[in-house]
Amino acid sequence: MIIDCHGHYTTAPKALELFRDRQLAELADSSRKSPKTLDITDDQIRDSLEAAQLKLQRERGTDLTIFSPRAGGMAHHIGTAQTSMRWSQICNDLIHRVVGLYPKNFVGVCQLPQSPGVSPAECVTELQRCVTEFGFVGFNINPDPSGGYWREPPLTDRWWYPLYEKMVELDVPAMVHVSSSCNPCFHHTGAHYINADTTAFMQFLTSDLFKDFPTLRFVIPHGGGAVPYHWGRYRGLAQDMKRPPLGELLLKNVFFDTCVYHLPGIELLTKVIPIDNILFASEMVGAVRGIDPTTDHYYDDTKRYIDQLPLSEENRKKIFEMNARRVYPRLNARFPL
Repeated sequence: MIIDCHGHYTTAPKALELFRDRQLAELADSSRKSPKTLDITDDQIRDSLEAAQLKLQRERGTDLTIFSPRAGGMAHHIGTAQTSMRWSQICNDLIHRVVGLYPKNFVGVCQLPQSPGVSPAECVTELQRCVTEFGFVGFNINPDPSGGYWREPPLTDRWWYPLYEKMVELDVPAMVHVSSSCNPCFHHTGAHYINADTTAFMQFLTSDLFKDFPTLRFVIPHGGGAVPYHWGRYRGLAQDMKRPPLGELLLKNVFFDTCVYHLPGIELLTKVIPIDNILFASEMVGAVRGIDPTTDHYYDDTKRYIDQLPLSEENRKKIFEMNARRVYPRLNARFPL
């Protein structure tokens, strides 16, 4: 089984966007009431997937996508905690419907109802609902719900611990994934996403979080941001800070995906990061949707890059399947070996 650990519902029916527009309109004018429910039919969901994600799964030879709401659409910086809760519930319910219609193709991951300045403890109920009622296997955690201004404590601060306690109880991992940026300095997919990946890794490096929570698991997406390219820098910083070696300090708890959109980047990732810490992912249909003129293939067809690597069959299977099963253990009940 080839498991893509990083997919978002970027092709959701237009009605989802209209619901959000009306929700935001109510924030500006309380007399403009937002709808209570989302009116999308099963056929509309099928149409939105058959023309995009499912078509690409078949063409590219992948089997299962770990699927979550559109990351850029989480927009935790907009509105109140109540706004975020309702929006997260709507988006997570929609993912649950997708999984119900295509249980062999998708498994759910939820967004959290985060809001600037609001304790992550307020997200625990929604995480519990999605895992225990819907069978979701993980969630996305936004280290910067302010949308590019980084006003929250680092991920290693005790402020986050109520959420981590629930992660341990449910035995689910988190993918570190910011949302849209309202800071004009940071383009959301080209800068803010990569900044966040790199920042999260450095936060983990400088902390003893994994002594407090030895079974926590985080996936840093987009190939780990700058981390693999600057692995020597991070090894050196850890050494200068008298921290343990990175393998001992982080690599039992921190993993990286393959959302890197050219072969040299994937080659670097697999040379620097241990194979046991790499999970296959494409983020299709996502940040980069075009065709690379140097290859005549889509940039986000990341399976092609891995297929070209001189890997043993054992290591290839780890990247495509077995590492995902370790990091997302709830997959094993749904898809036994």
